Amino acid sequence: MNRYPMKPTDPRIRSYTEDQILILLAELQERGKRFGLIWPSATTDRTLDGRVLVRFNTAPASTLLNLLTLLLDADRDRDREVPCDS
Repeated sequence: MNRYPMKPTDPRIRSYTEDQILILLAELQERGKRFGLIWPSATTDRTLDGRVLVRFNTAPASTLLNLLTLLLDADRDRDREVPCDS
């Protein structure tokens, strides 16, 4: 499956509320733990031009969504791995 990262200018970003972004941040925190990825201070920052910014040095919400997509793909790949017989 070919997926492309969501761009900060993607119009779909404007439909996310601050509460939805906070829920996605919580999911990112939980899924990231499995891979040693921890963002203890990640939170929403402010809204700029109708887009909620995430505090990864004021990254756009698309960064959050792209990271979450990568972690979900990694989880799926991990579940499909065949265990070694050794």
